Amino acid sequence: MMEWRLSCWDGAALLLPEPLEWEVEYTAGVPCDSFRLLCAWEPGTASGAEKAVTVTLTVDGAVCFQGIVDEVEHRIEGSGGYLEVSGRGMAALLLDNEAMPADYLTATAEDILRDHVEPYGIQVAQVSGLPAVSGFSVQSGQSEWQVLYQFACYYGGVTPRFDREGRLVIAPFSDGETLVLQGDTAITGMAWRVRRYGVLSEIWVRDKTRMAVEQVENRDALDQQIKRRQVMTMPGKSNYQAMRYSGDFQLRQSAKEFRRLTLTVPELFFAWPGDLLRMERPGWDCAGTWRVLEAKVAADANGGGTTLTLGEPDGTI
Repeated sequence: MMEWRLSCWDGAALLLPEPLEWEVEYTAGVPCDSFRLLCAWEPGTASGAEKAVTVTLTVDGAVCFQGIVDEVEHRIEGSGGYLEVSGRGMAALLLDNEAMPADYLTATAEDILRDHVEPYGIQVAQVSGLPAVSGFSVQSGQSEWQVLYQFACYYGGVTPRFDREGRLVIAPFSDGETLVLQGDTAITGMAWRVRRYGVLSEIWVRDKTRMAVEQVENRDALDQQIKRRQVMTMPGKSNYQAMRYSGDFQLRQSAKEFRRLTLTVPELFFAWPGDLLRMERPGWDCAGTWRVLEAKVAADANGGGTTLTLGEPDGTI
């Protein structure tokens, strides 16, 4: 059983009628999760939907999406009326709010969460492996999400993400059971892409304050005769750790879209971001193990399914 429930700014809760069509898009951190649903509507029904602040989707009693409402529209088309509600995941609260500039003598994960996450009522499910950072600065104009992303990715090597219950997770994916797609698995659409353009083979990180240059190579790219170098100058407050993580970070960023597999399975909630999926179809050049990066689940009068975007198992940052 599926239920869409709206929570309103006046404290009311509204259970929506069964949607005519809906879709939810889950990501591994960037871009933000999102949702859209369309219901039948008549004037006088679904009263109060325009006051909605958050949305919760439950399936058989389990929360499968938690997010904020961006737009509510009532409309009449021909002989029918419709209510459309759309919005984003909880990361939107961090994307929409600008951070106060600050300099930390030493910033810890607890500091970043206290100052840039917890004020927005966001629950934290898991944090692990984030080191303390000396001389960490929050620049003017940065969003709260940019602060969190910079701290977690540049120094911890982990992309922050939100789980299906709308809770923040800053930890590597725990590789559990791998989904297997064999010859008898129904697939209604598939695209496989290799894109060499934009992949960096090496990066030189210059620290003018210390007159130092670190050279970082992408060995896989060099072995495949990809030759593209970038020179990056670190700001004056950088340190060696920032140089090392930034160089490695930039290489991984450039290579994360090198290989992409997109496929559609006629089953709702077939997989979630972070899941491992192994293709075992004879003759398919895209066979092997992939990581789910995005999962778009949608349904309408013609049925439903899940469209997965997959990449390298370690390519989520």
